[in-house]
Amino acid sequence: MIEAVGLTKRYGSVTAVDGLSFTVPSGSVTGFLGPNGSGKSTTMRMIMGLDAPTSGAVTVNGRPYAGYRRPLRAVGALLDAKAVAGGRSAFNHLRWLALSNGIPSSRVEVVLRQVGLASAAGKHVGGFSLGMAQRLGIAAALLGDPPVLMFDEPVNGLDPEGVAWIRTLLKSLAAEGRTVFLSSHLMSEMALTADRLVIIGRGRLITETTMADFLAAGAGNSIRVRSTDTAVLAGLLAERGATVAHEPDGALRVTGASADEVGELARARGLGLLELSQQQMSLEQRYMELTREAVEYQAGSPNDNEAGHQAADPAAPSTPTLTAK
Repeated sequence: MIEAVGLTKRYGSVTAVDGLSFTVPSGSVTGFLGPNGSGKSTTMRMIMGLDAPTSGAVTVNGRPYAGYRRPLRAVGALLDAKAVAGGRSAFNHLRWLALSNGIPSSRVEVVLRQVGLASAAGKHVGGFSLGMAQRLGIAAALLGDPPVLMFDEPVNGLDPEGVAWIRTLLKSLAAEGRTVFLSSHLMSEMALTADRLVIIGRGRLITETTMADFLAAGAGNSIRVRSTDTAVLAGLLAERGATVAHEPDGALRVTGASADEVGELARARGLGLLELSQQQMSLEQRYMELTREAVEYQAGSPNDNEAGHQAADPAAPSTPTLTAK
């Protein structure tokens, strides 16, 4: 388990992380989300003891990371896949890590096979592609067979097969009872992998919840229903306080009532249902809805460039039009 309590980090006048408290339990994959500049990387560095908190504390299984004599046996992490000496072979890089933490050298071959790099064991890391470097970083995280694992953008550079592999790996590690903490901007993968979410913005906690509860609370969620008597059902739902909109194909889009409530109401009044389905926001839509006010670096609209040129020199002559003859 990872536990942060009042975690704060200041760099001069800039507060990167501000009183952040959250828990990452064992037995599940917890996704760590937030806009660029929200403090995710700083938080993960503080968990690993690479940055010291200005105030507050963070522990891994009840102890600060720096308190572990052989930390690779307690925590495995991939924070920067390219932070490796390029002149070393993949095998020697892992062997050096193993020796430094009292890990048997036999584990090196095991993890190289596990991540699909057995055939590249003797190659220099400096010649690795980003995808190969990611696999090597994952191998290093797994080397000590630790109960806690942290990954920052682990699918960067991986091909579709690699993305599916890392998704399966993370879920299997959590199923073994390990703590898995995952940061990524790929919402489609996070939706398929994470069981829980910790979302921050501007260094502060926005929400800590399960994936199911997070998606269910979206303002854009609705029920789509088609009935043998749409007009009657629409009236009954409106009487119950639900908001009903008519779709072009004759279906109703209902908010303010659950699918169970719509189905029970139709059954009680003897109305046949031709369709009843939950229309739920995607993780990306729900995330954008929740973090809209926490985005520090916000791009303009596609028309801003044109508008900017016009505003800069409104008297500039227009480009002449050439007419073919």
